[in-house]
Amino acid sequence: MSDPYFQKLFAERIGGAAYGKGTEIYKFEKIKRAKRQARTEHPERTLIDFGIGENDSIAPASVRQAMAVEIDKPENRGYADNGILEFQEAAARFMARNFDVQLDPATEVNHSIGSKPALAMLPATLINPGDVTLMTVPGYPVAGTHTRYYGGSVYSLPLVPENDFFPDLDAVPEDICRAAKLLVLCYPNSPTGKTATTEFYARVVEFAKRHELVVVQDAAHIMLSFDTAPLSFLSVPGARDVGVETHSLSKGFDMIGWRIGWVCGHPRLVQAFADVKDNTDSGQFIAIQKAAVAALDDDTIPQAIAAKYRRRLEKLVTMLQRCGFQCEMPGGTYFLYTPSPRGVEGGPEFATAEAASQYLITEHSICTVPWDDAGPFLRFSVTYEAADEAAEDELMRETEARLTQISLQF
Repeated sequence: MSDPYFQKLFAERIGGAAYGKGTEIYKFEKIKRAKRQARTEHPERTLIDFGIGENDSIAPASVRQAMAVEIDKPENRGYADNGILEFQEAAARFMARNFDVQLDPATEVNHSIGSKPALAMLPATLINPGDVTLMTVPGYPVAGTHTRYYGGSVYSLPLVPENDFFPDLDAVPEDICRAAKLLVLCYPNSPTGKTATTEFYARVVEFAKRHELVVVQDAAHIMLSFDTAPLSFLSVPGARDVGVETHSLSKGFDMIGWRIGWVCGHPRLVQAFADVKDNTDSGQFIAIQKAAVAALDDDTIPQAIAAKYRRRLEKLVTMLQRCGFQCEMPGGTYFLYTPSPRGVEGGPEFATAEAASQYLITEHSICTVPWDDAGPFLRFSVTYEAADEAAEDELMRETEARLTQISLQF
């Protein structure tokens, strides 16, 4: 079949005239295909899925009840545009209680339809052709994707064990620093599980001021902090002068799919985000914003969710250590990031983490997510579905039984 006339019209940012003709398969699509293969070839074997990165529980009853009330109110029917003050005030209260960060809700907070749109829009406020965004890898690529959409480029900052999973800011070449406008961070870090320190954030502030760039800190997992109290970038002196922090109710409040979060920090940057947002979407449904207010004002919700995922991670780490994995309890998130096995005794060798992941899925119905951006690592997520602790324990026993049969080599 011949190409449609508009094939030559596709923008270069998505592939130009070659759009839709590539044969490269996205990592998560490979995982989906391997899972289908495992289910087809081994219907008798339950797939153990450590690859999911979404909370396994629905939003708390109190939040759903608030939504049920608000959805019937006629005054909530209209466009929210850049949000309602009630939500901004709740976000400001949350920041003050949990991080001792005092924000003006009218000028230093703006809602977003989740973290992803915020990270997509923020490059539009700063990036011109030729500008650079500094981004840690492995990590969430959205801000980098949109940097390239605007004609900019991305300079990767590898997160490696030798540097305790912090970016080596001193290693960034001077010419890159001169061209850089954005530094995108994520702590607690997805996928490594590393939590930030005040000392690290202080270095970030100094780096940003010295090179006159803006910091965007993605705090989607902030309430899932285990080795330290949750730490906001904005709680560090000078941070508000150089950037913003993005927050989400997905991870810490079991509100996956509700699409609600916020951007907070320097008022001029928040205003720039709001201006771009005002020309991009019409705001989240007001009833959802008001239900989010109920969530933000109840600190027992993130506390209970953090306790649940801490418990699951502790069980996973203990079990994987018995199976030979070189892993330890992560500082935060619901992810465990661990060096990938190099092969199987008397069996295949794995040149990459992706090869190891594909083997575990297709041959043993154990799903993980591979990362090869900064060395071969596997990411286990403890967002698997389990009704209670007994079900968690049974899943750990079954996983250990399968892994101990393999004789993995590290």
